[in-house]
Amino acid sequence: QVQLVESGGGSVQAGGSLRLSCAASEYAYSSRYMGWFRQAPGKEREGVAAVYIAAGRTYYADSVKGRFTGSQDNAKNTVYLQMNSLKPEDTAIYYCAAGRVYDYWYVQSEYNFWGQGTQVTVSS
Repeated sequence: QVQLVESGGGSVQAGGSLRLSCAASEYAYSSRYMGWFRQAPGKEREGVAAVYIAAGRTYYADSVKGRFTGSQDNAKNTVYLQMNSLKPEDTAIYYCAAGRVYDYWYVQSEYNFWGQGTQVTVSS
């Protein structure tokens, strides 16, 4: 059973915007946190943002603060990542994840469910 499905990736020029969506199963969405991670070619996967579902609180990596915004729609079991002022270094496969998370939000082992990933390409 697929628990998380991302959509919204694509190719944009630097300075452009994209919005990623992550639709979750009821079970996955009941996790405490929904996170966004990315993996660029030749690099390790890193945390980008997360939403603490119960409180609607969001967390961001320093590299995306002020440019990316996380949000949620509880009626749709969906979280979003609005990405503005995109830079070529934002190019990566973006993954949605869900987990109970009792450690820092960016600790990947805290997440039990992972989406298939969606490609984001930013050209200069």
